[in-house]
Amino acid sequence: MVDAPQGTDLVIAGGRVIDPRNGYDARADVAVSGGRIAAVGPDLAAGAAEIVDARGMLVVPGLVDLHTHIYHKATAYGVDPDPVARRSGVVTMVDAGSAGYGNFDGLRDFVMARSAFRTLAYVNISYPGIFAFDRGFSFGEASVGDLMSVDHCVAAVEKHRDVVVGVKVRLGYATSGEIGLLALDRAIEAAERTGLPIMTHIGKPPPTYGEILARLRPGDVLTHCFRPAPNAPVDEGGAVLPALREARRRGVLFDIGHGMGAFGFKSAEAAVADGFAPDIISSDVHTLSVDGPAYDLLHTMSKLVNCGVALEDAIAMATDRPARATGRDTLGHLSPGVPADITLLEEVHRPFTFTDVEGQRKEGTFLFAARGSFVGGAFRDPLPRAFETEG
Repeated sequence: MVDAPQGTDLVIAGGRVIDPRNGYDARADVAVSGGRIAAVGPDLAAGAAEIVDARGMLVVPGLVDLHTHIYHKATAYGVDPDPVARRSGVVTMVDAGSAGYGNFDGLRDFVMARSAFRTLAYVNISYPGIFAFDRGFSFGEASVGDLMSVDHCVAAVEKHRDVVVGVKVRLGYATSGEIGLLALDRAIEAAERTGLPIMTHIGKPPPTYGEILARLRPGDVLTHCFRPAPNAPVDEGGAVLPALREARRRGVLFDIGHGMGAFGFKSAEAAVADGFAPDIISSDVHTLSVDGPAYDLLHTMSKLVNCGVALEDAIAMATDRPARATGRDTLGHLSPGVPADITLLEEVHRPFTFTDVEGQRKEGTFLFAARGSFVGGAFRDPLPRAFETEG
């Protein structure tokens, strides 16, 4: 790390800076100039136009939530991205397949273009995206072969390549029905033609966890990786299934994707205890999970720490690793020259009761709290987190 240059606009001073990609973890300052990281190191505040006192805080790269649903008001489950981002310290929200070829223009023009945060997206292999998902009512968009046009999906990717990170498919009895692996094969074909990864949802079988993993390629993302049985990542004795370890050796990425039905303490604790932590932590925030049990990325990160994931690893799982999964080299780290996307966090040590998607409760002792974020050097103040005021 080098000294801050002349004319520094902003210095975030005195926090514990954790930058997993650069292997940096120390009390330090972060200097910002022209909306970009200028330097990270000690004693950079002298001469800065503005100084933010970050003593007692964690200063980390802007959090990246790889699995969200933000097609607000156009889908029944889409949340307004900005309030969720503000309360959770998230800087980049990635929509996970809410829109397909038939309606991606609307997601881009009416949501992504209006957000004060960075937004990216996966294109759904199904033409209308996730069009029928609400409490007590759903229809699997990947259960109808005629809706899954590889050509149209490829066209959507090419048209919106600057904001598209991959192809999304939802697999499971309720989402792909009897078609199952055909939907996965079409998503992979579209991804192959565009040179991008896929993200695949895993639900209740069919298909099975092993059948899905066998088809995935290096860089592909398996979301809902710690879902409860059936299709849990561990056997009845709590051992991680061999298919998961083999897929990880090939370079498949495992993502939490908490949501309303896809994170169980039994699965998470067993997998972590067996040496299989996730690669990525994401929230799968939507209207049916934003008020619990997932709430948002920061709450999901807190759950993983209370399940045995180290704090530093949890930060990597919400910064460097999801940024790499998007293929955006300028996101997820604090290297000089990249956009100044920064999240300020506080460690809160107190008793708290967490709940998973099955209603199982876990007594915890740690919470992350958001203290604001910077998007390209511009401050976004945090919103209160009423759902964490009581344990």
